[in-house]
Amino acid sequence: MFGRRRKKMIHACTNRTLYEPRKCSIKMSGLPMERAGILLVSRVGLCAYGTLVSNHMAASRGRMRAKEAMEQRRLGRTDIVASVLGFGGSEIGYEGASGRTVVRLLGSALDAGLNVIDTAECYEDSESLIGKAIGSRRREFYLFTKCGHAGGWSRADWRQAPLVASIERSLRRLATDYLDLIQLHSCSLATLRTGEAIEALERARARGWARYIGYSGDGEAARYAVECGRFDTLQTSISIADQEAIDRTLPLASARQMGVIAKRPLANVAWRYERKPAEPYYQSYWSRLRTLDYRFLKSAPDTAVGTALRFTLGAPGVHTAIVGTTKPERWQQNAALLQAGALPPREFEQIRARWHEVAAGSWGGQV
Repeated sequence: MFGRRRKKMIHACTNRTLYEPRKCSIKMSGLPMERAGILLVSRVGLCAYGTLVSNHMAASRGRMRAKEAMEQRRLGRTDIVASVLGFGGSEIGYEGASGRTVVRLLGSALDAGLNVIDTAECYEDSESLIGKAIGSRRREFYLFTKCGHAGGWSRADWRQAPLVASIERSLRRLATDYLDLIQLHSCSLATLRTGEAIEALERARARGWARYIGYSGDGEAARYAVECGRFDTLQTSISIADQEAIDRTLPLASARQMGVIAKRPLANVAWRYERKPAEPYYQSYWSRLRTLDYRFLKSAPDTAVGTALRFTLGAPGVHTAIVGTTKPERWQQNAALLQAGALPPREFEQIRARWHEVAAGSWGGQV
């Protein structure tokens, strides 16, 4: 109903999509040549075939090197072994990325070693773009989405029946018959306490639509999501401009072996604006960063981004960080920034000390 779970393969000669390997034997110069799922149609075709295989093997080796270089961490008590960088699907939806761009974008992300894709049903057509772009590579990544705003961000609905229907729609859009993780998308503490929304996710899991369930949010609601013991994962804001969770939520989440997904790990790169941006989404972090006045943000752009990203991934208990972009080349660049390794403890503690020195009591996690 929701697509095939079996891995697709492309026929080397006819470009047909295959779902099961098949074996053929073709005699050439009196000798049998065994090829699984590949037809060698002529001697002339062998040259092209040899080039194709050579190019494919070179590309595969490149992808393998990238995947080996990208650090992976087990997501709490789940069986998900996640790359430390994950793809966030909000930008491709809200910024109206083309299908062709998304194909290149996600292909480059997977080839860079990322194996986590996180989106939401309210990110415009993000789910559909993802499903169409890389449905054939479904076994290469873990797929996360969120629910609660099927009619748009401003029209939340936390009743059980609409939530279940929204999850079913996400499966169709994403061209899959299961999700690795379904998350409640920033519902309030009061909503969590009623239990109905959580029951909707548990129902989806019982039907096999989702392997794990999680909560995405901040503050008191995030703390409750950890304490209630019904979620497998927590997605929460963690960055150089948003450190509340490091003190308030992560220690308990780690103690309970919950998977922790960092959202907004680069603080929206708000420091790049010389003046306060007009878009409200960036304003809070921009103001905070002006007050924090980290010295490293005055360094070269790659140094600043690398330090900020390594800080987030260095926070105790964080397993993966979700980064969004519409630029296909960004993934190779971000992966390269992480090759510097973990942020030195001294630099990490300096950022933490500056936060404790100047952070206002109102600087809570940004939803």
